[in-house]
Amino acid sequence: MVSEDTYTLKVKPGKTYLLRLINAALNEELFFSIANHTLTVVEADARYTKPFDTDTLLIAPGQTTNVLLKTKPYFPNATFQMSARPYFTGRGTFDNSTTAGTLIYKQPLKNSSVKNLTLLKPTLPPINATSFVANFTAKFRSLASAKFPAKVPQKVDRKFFFTVGLGTSPCPKNTTCQGPSNNTKFAASVNNISFALPSSVSIMQAYYSSQANGVFKTDFPATPLNPFNYTGTPPNNTMVTNDTKLVVLKFNTSVEVVLQDTSILGAESHPLHLHGYDFFIVGQGFGNYDPNNDPAKFNLIDPVERNTVGVPAGGWIAFRFLADNPGWYNISMAACIYMMCSISYSACAHSLFCFKENCFIREIYEKFM
Repeated sequence: MVSEDTYTLKVKPGKTYLLRLINAALNEELFFSIANHTLTVVEADARYTKPFDTDTLLIAPGQTTNVLLKTKPYFPNATFQMSARPYFTGRGTFDNSTTAGTLIYKQPLKNSSVKNLTLLKPTLPPINATSFVANFTAKFRSLASAKFPAKVPQKVDRKFFFTVGLGTSPCPKNTTCQGPSNNTKFAASVNNISFALPSSVSIMQAYYSSQANGVFKTDFPATPLNPFNYTGTPPNNTMVTNDTKLVVLKFNTSVEVVLQDTSILGAESHPLHLHGYDFFIVGQGFGNYDPNNDPAKFNLIDPVERNTVGVPAGGWIAFRFLADNPGWYNISMAACIYMMCSISYSACAHSLFCFKENCFIREIYEKFM
């Protein structure tokens, strides 16, 4: 239920306020700004960051960011609009409206009214401002101090290169889909594999009861089976493969994952969330990831540690983590809806990471259209 009331934040001159910002949207990354005010970023996803100032934030679905708001030292004789609207680079329909609240300074006189004060509005970036997004996200750094060290895996046991994005699947019989054509539907894929729901028992039940045969396979590809120019001209065949595949990992494995956006059905930004873990974002860039030259540019000193991040539109992102928290966890991804494992898997891609004694599930969700 969305309230139709306008949110009002009342502040006093000459004060510093801590604002905890959370993107509670299901699909859209959001720009956020307060007119004529600078915000100081100090935290991301419950991890302290090196402070930096900005007039505009970008927050992906599920991300949290703590910022310091320093109010003006005097009563400004104006009110200030707080605005948020989507950042979007993909295909499909979405809500392009701007949501707004109001920042109001408490009046020095009890009987004063704000009705006659000028309302100042912020200027948000264009809806597809990918350059701004890249510059903004590159500013995040861990404190990497003695009290708050950045324990980045310096050596990697397992490396994965996953292409992520949209492909197509045939429409079910006697139905009409709203995909690229009336006969196809959008389908998320990782290395061109889209998740197929087991028909007999759940993956976890099959794993613990040693009934994996016929339920899931352990040969999920660590790299694309059919390499191509990922951000160039897409292949003619956009159909994805449906299967239930997983990757087996030993407990305490240090993992590096490179996620590569593709131009299949259009390049777009893909927010990613890793349940049960934080990870270090060691590198990102535009175009195709270069395994020979890009790793030399990785930040292994003070990379930001997060649990949610966006894969750049037409680009790639690399992160590292230590698989030291056994359990069953999701990675939710792309224009994503954050759900638990009991959801309908009609449009998600999936790979399962199993530790020595427990399983870690990685799932990618996309819009189903």
